[in-house]
Amino acid sequence: MRYMVTYDMMETMRNANQWLGATALSMASYPIFSMTPNPAFQWLAAWGEVTERTFDRMVTKPDWGIRTFTCEDGKDHLVSIDTVVEKPFCNLLHFSVPGRRKMKRKILLVAPMSGHYATLLRSTVKSLLVDNEVYITDWHNARDIPVSAGKFDVEDSTLYLAEFMKALGPDTHVVAVCQPAPLALAATAYLAQEDPAAQPRSLILIGGPIDPDAAATEVTDFGRRVTMGQLEQTMIQRVGFKYPGVGRMVYPGLLQLASFISMNSETHAKAFSDQIARVARGEDGDHDRHNRFYDEYLAVMDMPAEFYLSTVERIFKGLEIANNEFTIEGKHVDIGKIDNVAVMTVEGGNDDISAPGQCIAALDLLTGLPDDKKKNHLEPDAGHYGIFAGSSWRNNIRPVVLKFMDEHSGTAKKAANKNAAA
Repeated sequence: MRYMVTYDMMETMRNANQWLGATALSMASYPIFSMTPNPAFQWLAAWGEVTERTFDRMVTKPDWGIRTFTCEDGKDHLVSIDTVVEKPFCNLLHFSVPGRRKMKRKILLVAPMSGHYATLLRSTVKSLLVDNEVYITDWHNARDIPVSAGKFDVEDSTLYLAEFMKALGPDTHVVAVCQPAPLALAATAYLAQEDPAAQPRSLILIGGPIDPDAAATEVTDFGRRVTMGQLEQTMIQRVGFKYPGVGRMVYPGLLQLASFISMNSETHAKAFSDQIARVARGEDGDHDRHNRFYDEYLAVMDMPAEFYLSTVERIFKGLEIANNEFTIEGKHVDIGKIDNVAVMTVEGGNDDISAPGQCIAALDLLTGLPDDKKKNHLEPDAGHYGIFAGSSWRNNIRPVVLKFMDEHSGTAKKAANKNAAA
C-alpha cells in the first residue's frame, strides 16, 4: 500500500480543482445576477470555465480528430483508425483511407512515451497522411493496465518496436520522435542480428537522446544530479483504487506535467491569465489557439515505473546506447551490425530537450553502415516541438525526410531478397 495514498491525494486535488471551477462557473452564471451587471461575476465565470477545463483535460485521453481526408478524386473519404497489432502496453494503429489507392510509402511513426499520449503527433500524422500509409504506436496509460500484465521496461519497449517492424515488413520507413529514438535504433540493430530480412528500409531519428552527454540540457542535468534511489522514493507511486491498474507502480503523469510546467512557469501563467481575460470578454472559442494547445499539453498519462527508471538508469546515466553496450535479456545488441538500413537524424538548433549533438551521435555508432546511407539535418531555428510539428516540420524537415526515404526505398528490399536466396 506504499505511496497509494499519495497517488489518490493527487487525484483528489485535481478533482477538487475541477469541481471548484465548475462551481464558480455555475454560480457566477446564475441568471439572477444579470439583473445587476457586475464585471466581477464575468471574471469569476471565466476563471471557473478555464479552471474546470484545465483540470478535466488532465485525465482525458484526446481524440485523434482525423475524420476525413480529401483524395485525388476530389472527394472527402473517411479516415478509419484500425488496430493492426494489439499488445498490453501498446497498440499499433493504422490510419487507413478507404477508397484511396494504396500509397507507395509505408511509415511507422514511433510516438514518445514520455508523459503525453500519441495524439501529440496529430499534426505530424496529418502531414504524412497526404501521400503515405501511416502507422503509429499508441502507448497505453499505465494506470489502466492491470498488474497481471506484468512489467514493462526499456527492453520490453525495444522488443515491441522490433515486433511492430516485423509485422509491417521490410518495406517500412521508421520515424522515431524524441524519447523512443535510442530504442528504435536498438530495435533495428536487434533485427539486424536476429532477423536481417525484417529490417526497415530507412530509420529517421528526430530529436532523440542517443548520447545525452553530447550536449547538456536541463533534462540531462537532472538525470545526473539525482540518484536512482532518490528517483524511486520521490517519483514512483502506486496507482490508486479508481483505476484498473490499482497497485501498479508508475511515474504519475501529473508529476511529469508539473515538471513540464515548472520549466516555463511564467509563460504558462501568462497564457492562462490571458485566456481568462478572453473568456470574460467573450473572445474565446472551444477550439481557439489556447484550447487546442492546452487540451493536448495537459492530457498526461502514467508511465510504468520500470520503464521510467530503466530509461534514466540505462539511457541517461549508464549511456548504454551511446556506448553501444545495450543488452536485451543479457545479449548484446550491437548497433554496428546495422549495415543496410539508411539512417537519418534530425535536430533543432533551439531544442532545449534534446540539444543538437545528442541525436547525430547515432551516425558515429553505425560503424557497419556506408556514409552514403547516413544523413543529418539541422533545422537552425526550430525548437523541440518544431522539429516534428509546425511550420519548420511542414516546410523544411518533412520534404527532406520524404526525399531521403525515396532515395533509399529499394535498399532494404534488395537485402531481404538476398537473405531469402541465401
